Amino acid sequence: METINLLSEGLIGYHEGWERQRARVAARIAGDVPDGVILLEHAPVVTYGKTGKPEFRLLSEDEYAARGIELVPTDRGGDVTYHGPGQLTGYPIVHLGEGKRDLHKYVWTLEEAIIRTAAEFGVAAVRVDFHAGVWTAQGGYLAAIGVKVQRWITHHGFGLNVEERVHSGFETIVACGQTGRQVVSLSAEAKTGLTLEEVASVAARHLESILNFD
Repeated sequence: METINLLSEGLIGYHEGWERQRARVAARIAGDVPDGVILLEHAPVVTYGKTGKPEFRLLSEDEYAARGIELVPTDRGGDVTYHGPGQLTGYPIVHLGEGKRDLHKYVWTLEEAIIRTAAEFGVAAVRVDFHAGVWTAQGGYLAAIGVKVQRWITHHGFGLNVEERVHSGFETIVACGQTGRQVVSLSAEAKTGLTLEEVASVAARHLESILNFD
């Protein structure tokens, strides 16, 4: 496995992160690089998938711009979500070869890696039967998941809320179309300050273990 940790670069614009994904996907398809995961922290952005509902974006384009939040349609699955400071965003770029071509199982593995990561910080996290992603036992929305596959190479991925400052961005959307659901962060649930770097280190270890990277 190769972990491409971009956290030291600071906030990365969504389009730049997207281009890095595309380059890595092309290289993986060509067999020039192994499976890996890109970890980064995005500048504030609201993204929505191909079936995203406009009513889940609670502000106008001008209001988002005034808050310094970019608004970007994407080619992933899923509805609207937010990425920004205080969130660990992960883009696994993995070849789902023979015997692994099961998207439901792949999403399950991402959820499992996040659940195991949360557990190391004393936070009990779970799946729910009504939506992909990771939740606290009390029903708080901890991590969003939205993926795409191209020639059985995965991209897009997950957003794990680490620091409490991420909450303000989620106030501008109905996260993943889940009305009435509270968005929470790992730091708040653990009742201690956590950094993106320390959480990224744990998450990368669990991703490597559960996805069986080459």
